[in-house]
Amino acid sequence: MNNSKIKRPELYKEGNKKIEFAEMHMPVVMKLRELYLKEKPLDGIKISAALHVTKETAVLIKTFQLWGAQIFLSPSNPLSTQDDIAASLANIDNLIVEAWRGMTNDEYFMAIRDAAKFKPDIVIDDGADLHITLHEEMPGIAEKVLGGNEETTTGVIRLKALEKENKLLYPVIAVNNALTKFMFDNRYGTGQSSIDGILRSTNVLIAGKKAVVAGYGWVGRGIANRLKGFGARVIVTEVDPIKALEAVMDGFDVMTMDEASKIGDIFITATGDIDVIRAEHMLNMKEGAILANAGHFNVEVSVKDLENISDSKEVVRENTVKYTLRNGKHLFLLGEGRLVNLVAAEGHPSEVMDMSFANQALSVLYLLKNKGKLKKEVYNVPYDQDQYVAKLKLETMNIKIDELTPEQVKYLESYK
Repeated sequence: MNNSKIKRPELYKEGNKKIEFAEMHMPVVMKLRELYLKEKPLDGIKISAALHVTKETAVLIKTFQLWGAQIFLSPSNPLSTQDDIAASLANIDNLIVEAWRGMTNDEYFMAIRDAAKFKPDIVIDDGADLHITLHEEMPGIAEKVLGGNEETTTGVIRLKALEKENKLLYPVIAVNNALTKFMFDNRYGTGQSSIDGILRSTNVLIAGKKAVVAGYGWVGRGIANRLKGFGARVIVTEVDPIKALEAVMDGFDVMTMDEASKIGDIFITATGDIDVIRAEHMLNMKEGAILANAGHFNVEVSVKDLENISDSKEVVRENTVKYTLRNGKHLFLLGEGRLVNLVAAEGHPSEVMDMSFANQALSVLYLLKNKGKLKKEVYNVPYDQDQYVAKLKLETMNIKIDELTPEQVKYLESYK
């Protein structure tokens, strides 16, 4: 093994099998891997990545390694690392992994800092903790970075804030903003995997329950629609009038969290903001209500408030803690209020991460191709790249679509 820091090295064989399974279900990334294998476009390039250490991430990281890169992989959440995957990756040349499930906050940021100290040419992040650490603590290293990618809505918001203050030290591709990312990963991926996490943690019946979804962005849309498919009676809370109106037109009840807190059975936050569910909401809740979070950081369900209004807590199932409130009621918090789909389940299915990670791979190549030409700004994925990923995905699904005739193109381009 290399200089990796992991906890369960004996699990590498199990990790190998899971990665092979993911490779079978990520045909676009595998097609790109094969396309550039001989060229080795990342030869001599150092990549630091802060990503959820899952079998899907492993397929991307292995692709970079086979393209010639040296890689340092740290986690993007203390509880999302799958130890068997980390063990498998730790046996690959030119790849250092510093991640294990159940890291303390200090251990997590130690890994992030070690990834920054790797002095990368390219930075790939999921949530922007690595980007922010480089900017705030190691600007000398950050100034030499050629460029970076960002995978999440939350991370893009943080980086846009840096850009607005003229503090961004290298160009970043907002991979999250690719249509072939957020329309599928955020909606179908998080929608399915969040419910997967809730079911693994509780095994409750979804049908007939009143499920409250906080936030109706792409993640919230996905969760609400998957819950609807399971037979839940879905309620949406929002602060954006347009999104709230959209939820109404999609057939969901829309109300304030104050109202929803009194009638909900299951609560799932998906806003990217702090204190979405607070003490006053928790005290309103029905006996046995379930609290889960699908946003990137563990700030949407106020765990601090929950601790303050409780007399005791008890682990009743894996990733499920029962809180006994001072008013005598009981609430169940899943996954410590962290990303329920990665803490309590395996994250997004491979098929949907196929497009997201194809965009990650192509965006790295784009950054290198345009080295020195890009301003220190946050860029969207080029539209032709988005189209290319969708085209490859359709091809791997054996689906053909029509093409415009020359006459149709001419018609659409004419003002007449």
